[in-house]
Formats: sequence, structure tokens, C-alpha cells
Amino acid sequence: MKPDSVATPSSSLVERLAQQLGASATAQTIYSTPVERDGVTVIPVARAVYGFGGGGGAKAAEAEGSGGGAGMALTPIGYIELTEGRSRFRPIRGSVVPLVAVSGLVAVLLLRSVPRLLRRNR
Repeated sequence: MKPDSVATPSSSLVERLAQQLGASATAQTIYSTPVERDGVTVIPVARAVYGFGGGGGAKAAEAEGSGGGAGMALTPIGYIELTEGRSRFRPIRGSVVPLVAVSGLVAVLLLRSVPRLLRRNR
């Protein structure tokens, strides 16, 4: 077993991923460039979600292995409106009903095709 102070390939990969994601987590990621027209300034606002992970392993007869991945998703959620010295957050409201309906339809179609796929593979 390796001491905690020794970096393994998988731990150094996770550390590098965390550093890269941390560098992108700035106010500019969430609050975009303001746009001004006719005395009204609008600042777009987004929600940022980050995730990362890594792993590693070794077998006595094989070489050591490691892997990892990272991702980020930005979703617009609204904007800040600045008018005549006042500020107001205006959310972007989207309906999830169409998304749920389409997801349900896709699920039904996939479930209907499973028995056909199983019959073909026999």
C-alpha cells in the first residue's frame, strides 16, 4: 500500500481536472457581458454545474491503470435589468411539459423495440 503523501497517477489526474475546472469557475462564467440599449443595461445570468471524477487500479500481472473525466454545463436562467438606477432580476421561465412528453414518447418507443431486438439476437 502506498503512503498518503505519494501521488498516484489517478490522484494527480483528479487534481489536474479540479484545477482546470476551478480556473473556469469565475464570475464571467455566470454573468455574461452586459448589453446596453436605450438606457437599459441587461446582464445575462447562467447556472453552472461542474463535475469530475477519476479512478485507478492495478493487478499484479498487469500494468497500473487510471482514468478520469470532467464536464461542465451552463444553463441560461435569466438576466439582470438595470434601468434608471434600479436593478431587477428577470428569470427565464421554460416549460418542462414538452420535454417530459417527448421523453415519455421516446421511452415508450424504446421499450416497444426491446422484444424485437431480443428476438433478432437469438
